[in-house]
Order: sequence, then C-alpha cells, then structure tokens
Amino acid sequence: MSSSYLPATTDSIALALEAKAPSEAISILYRVLESPSSSSEAVRIKEQAITNLSDLLRQENRAEDLRNLLTQLRPFFNLIPKAKTAKIVRGIIDAVAKVPGTSDLQISLCKEMVQWTRAEKRTFLRQRVEARLAALLMDSKEYSEALTLLSGLIKEVRRLDDKLLLVDIDLLESKLHFSLRNLPKAKASLTAARTAANSIYVPPAQQGTIDLQSGILHAEEKDYKTAYSYFFEAFEAFNALEDPRAVFSLKYMLLCKIMVSQADDVGGIISSKAGLKYVGPELDAMKAVADAHSKRSLMLFETALRDFKAQLDEDPIVHRHLSSLYDTLLEQNLCRLIEPFSRVEIAHIAELIELPVDHVEKKLSQMILDKKFSGTLDQGAGCLIIFEDLKTDAIYPATLETISNMGKVVDSLYVRSAKIMA
Repeated sequence: MSSSYLPATTDSIALALEAKAPSEAISILYRVLESPSSSSEAVRIKEQAITNLSDLLRQENRAEDLRNLLTQLRPFFNLIPKAKTAKIVRGIIDAVAKVPGTSDLQISLCKEMVQWTRAEKRTFLRQRVEARLAALLMDSKEYSEALTLLSGLIKEVRRLDDKLLLVDIDLLESKLHFSLRNLPKAKASLTAARTAANSIYVPPAQQGTIDLQSGILHAEEKDYKTAYSYFFEAFEAFNALEDPRAVFSLKYMLLCKIMVSQADDVGGIISSKAGLKYVGPELDAMKAVADAHSKRSLMLFETALRDFKAQLDEDPIVHRHLSSLYDTLLEQNLCRLIEPFSRVEIAHIAELIELPVDHVEKKLSQMILDKKFSGTLDQGAGCLIIFEDLKTDAIYPATLETISNMGKVVDSLYVRSAKIMA
C-alpha cells in the first residue's frame, strides 16, 4: 500500500479498473480510501472503492486483508449512515465467506464486529452479525455456544418486533435443534418462523429455505409425500433464483420418491427439463440408488454407496434415510431367501445375499427380536431354525373383549346404585 493517497474521484476508480494486474488495482483502491476528503461525492466514490476492493481481495483469496480492511474502515463508518455501514460490513463478511477454508477466520471476524457494534451501540448491525455468528458456530458444530447466543438474541429481536430478522433466527434455531436431534423444538421453531413470515413479505430465497427445512423435518417423521411437496416448492424457488441449493432440493425430492417405493419415477424427474439442468454427480448418485432399489439388489446398493460416497454418505440427511432404506432392503431380501426353509445354514444365506456371515447373523438375530419372523439361531451348528407361524386362536381376544364389556356394565351399575343411595 502506497503512503501517498489518490483523490476520491471517478478518475481514480477508472484508473483502478484499467490496471493490468489485480495487485495494482488493489493498491490504487487502498490509496483512494486514504483520501482525507469527506465531501458527499468523495464518500460516494469511497463506497464504490470499498465494493471493488472487497471483490478483488476475494478473487485473490486474501481473506486476512479483508479482515484488516474492516478494521481500517471504522473511522469511515462514522461518516456514513448506519444502514450503509451495515451493508458494507455484511458485504465484506460475505466476501470472506467465499474464500475457501476460512471458517475459523469468519468466526473470529464476527466476534470482533460484535464487540465493535456493542461499543458503538449499533444494535441493528450487531443483531445481524450475531445471527451470522450463530450460523457459523452451528456449521463448526459448536452447538451449545450457538444455542446460548441465539436464545438471548431471539428474546431481544422479539421485543423489537423485527419480523424479517426474526424469521432468519427462528429458522436458524430450527436447524440447530435438528442438528441436536431435538425434533419437537425444531418443529416449534419452524412454526414460529412460518408465523412471522406470514405477516411480512419474505424474499423468495428465504421462503425456499423455510420450505427446504419443512421438507427435511417431514422426511424425518417418515412423511415422505408431504416432504416431497415441500422440497418441490423449495426447488422451484431456488431454480428461479439459480441458487446452488436447487440441486439439493431436487436430490431430496428423488430421495422421497425412493423412500415411498416409487424409484421408477426418478429417471423421469431427472430427464425432465428442470432436471436436465442439474445433471451431475448428485443426481447420478440418486439414480444409482433408485436402480438398486428397483432391482432389490444389495450389491448394487453398496456399489452406489461406495462410488458416490461424497454425495450419499457425507450428506447427513441422505445418509440417515438411506441407512433406514438399506436395513429395509436387507430385511426384505433375507425374508425372501429364508422363506422356503425350516432350517438353513447361516453361511448359505450369507453366500446367497453376498454379505459377510457375521453381518447376516447379527441382522437375523435383530429381526427375530423385532418379531419380523419366528425362529431361533443355533450358533453351535451355525444354523437358523424357522418356526411355523402359529395362528392365534380367536377365542382369546373375544374373551378379553367380553371381560372388558362386563367391567363397563359393573361400573355403570355401581354409578346408578350410588345415585339411588344418595
């Protein structure tokens, strides 16, 4: 950075735009910011310089310089309205977020800005930076710290009745409780977000986020048809905005189709006009799972999980549901294989299903305990003995129902006799 400043004029901005190297443009813009002029025109030019400078620093992956820029601009923030300050601060924090591997730096930067906004009594900006900080802490799995921060912030925002921010915070709280596997609280927070959103205009991206979270929670409750409709709404919103989350919404739509045993529809959705736009590893992974499910093939299922590990195993939402699907598929295959037998070697079943013996033995014992079929494991002989299903004698439930009805009659007579005696 040069010690001599440049005047805050359009010519200086043009000079930076004409620079051949990004480092030269960055140097020129820093010199424009050093201009001592505080006229309205100079302030406007400096705002333009800040925007251009943050874009260049982001392109050069200079996250630490972006952080230092925020510190350097603090005197300048006293010259401009608080709303513009908030826009610049959030813009620079967003620029840092676009630099790979800066999660720790973002958390540190947000904490610094929270301290500064408290000292300067900039409540509007502080609340938004704190909401951003809570989201970063959640992504870093610092759940307790994020929850503590949100619980205080949400009370403050409710008192101020800032509905738009309240929607963001309630939605964030829902995601946080979902990460902690507290579904009742996650649903309550989502309901609060929807209630606040109904009374104001909500931007399409935010509405899409609400629908996406709604779909995730309904899918968690195994209500896949409702979840599909929410994922579809989210997909339409994100697709119109060309938001990268559109592909994840589409991926979860396909997951819902697979989970309700409509895997044949997956190919049609992918080959549709909207689906073709997002063809790639994410959709290829779901297509492989759908093919495995249609053929009831555990081997194809495991191949899909291995070939698309990043898309299936590392996505916590997909992983959780596919684990359930794998168990169901395994149980169906085992039941089909053992059906002709009354006594069969476990090793033979393992060979037929192409899985390790200990894995099959463990699953069979679990199925017996869950009463998926009647049988027992003879581990000494390494055999599975299947019992015939005994038909329940109808006399027992009928007897229980008769006794229950007699109890009701006696209770009724007792009540009547008590009234007569009174």
